Amino acid sequence: MPRSATAIWNGSGKEGTGNLTTQSTVLNKTQYSFKSRFADGPGTNPEELIAAAHAGCFTMKLSFVLGEAGFTADEIETKCDITLLDGAITKSHLVVKAKVPGISKEKFEECAANAKVNCPVSKLLNTNISMEAALA
Repeated sequence: MPRSATAIWNGSGKEGTGNLTTQSTVLNKTQYSFKSRFADGPGTNPEELIAAAHAGCFTMKLSFVLGEAGFTADEIETKCDITLLDGAITKSHLVVKAKVPGISKEKFEECAANAKVNCPVSKLLNTNISMEAALA
């Protein structure tokens, strides 16, 4: 199923401003700028959105992998840090904590490793993807 988003930018790279709109309109003319990307300005930025996409995709994939292994998580929380260095995304780091009744540490780590490799966003990213996984 195709999904889409639209970016509009006005002005130069450093002084200009832009906005992002997603097909679902969850983002609707959401501001982004040089400052929101490279400093602490208001708005979002592409790296933050990639982090959200990777965290969300991985977390849902882990839920499916756990289900296939016969487990249902009470909660999975994933934080994703994206590193932008010298004009390239060089790393995506996932930190996942989960409450999964009845699962062993080893089985959870196996399921998390499977989700890390097989979530669609992990497959899309051409970068080093690291992860820390822990049961709560």
